[in-house]
Amino acid sequence: MTEISGPGALRAGATAVVTEAYAFACMRCGYGWEQAYEIEHHVDADGHTFVLYVADGRIVPSPLSRPTCRSCDGHVVRILRPGRVASARDAAHRERRVPAAGPVEAPWAPKGAAPLP
Repeated sequence: MTEISGPGALRAGATAVVTEAYAFACMRCGYGWEQAYEIEHHVDADGHTFVLYVADGRIVPSPLSRPTCRSCDGHVVRILRPGRVASARDAAHRERRVPAAGPVEAPWAPKGAAPLP
């Protein structure tokens, strides 16, 4: 999800603010989460462009450079499009009706006896 904010949403010094959201899944512990970022585009005094990632009002490192798991601090993290974690959680919590497993009864006939109808 990418949204470009209009001039009213610009922060001091930012030339544009883009909002992007990502879903993350840790391949080490299985934890999943989602986060939205405001990506502020700036130009420094020398005319070079740079971006700042802002999450929950704080400047944070780019989530694309080296994501860290919020649960185990691992760095083997898969980045997904937004909504994937929520849809997986919904699927995991849906009630499933699976028949109970157990022994199967089969008719027994002594050797040489006529088969049962």
